[in-house]
Amino acid sequence: MTLDERVPKVDIPEGEDGEWKVQRFVISKEESNFSQMRAVFRPREYVRPGRYTRLTRNGGVVMSDTDSERYDHLMPVHMSHGKILINGLGIGIVLNACLRRPNVEHTTVVDISPEVIRLVGPHYQKLYGDRLTIICADALTWRPKRGTRYGMVWHDIWDTICGDNLPEMTKLHRSYGQRTEWQGSWQKEMCRR
Repeated sequence: MTLDERVPKVDIPEGEDGEWKVQRFVISKEESNFSQMRAVFRPREYVRPGRYTRLTRNGGVVMSDTDSERYDHLMPVHMSHGKILINGLGIGIVLNACLRRPNVEHTTVVDISPEVIRLVGPHYQKLYGDRLTIICADALTWRPKRGTRYGMVWHDIWDTICGDNLPEMTKLHRSYGQRTEWQGSWQKEMCRR
């Protein structure tokens, strides 16, 4: 199974709300070749030529659906089953890939930004209906109803990869340790290094 089949690119509409923007961008063959040279030292830097979607805040890229970003999300998609929780909506890479799987019954997404929810949420609500619940709240303080269990929990609330994220990751993992069969945080191992 290819990456595109496991974690497909997103097809959300472009838009802008406050400091957030969803936009398409194209990587030319020349840009791709240049990224390939940088990838000798930083493998995550390589981007194939093609059309992609990104989410920016105040002009800085928060996430995109390039191959390296989609590879980052293979594990939560692979581990998803039953009812799942995703902390952080972004452009919906994990949400979309998980809800395409027949063994995922329902997905709850918690995101602190009403702007991101307004930009991205309606597209996925239309696609997945009552299999999706999006909640505007702080993932660090929000709690599910007592007794709720998940097959998978994924935490992806950070804009950058940084060791400063580790205390929040630890807090979230402790909060859900007894509520899920598997959980992970975006780039946790990289933050540790």
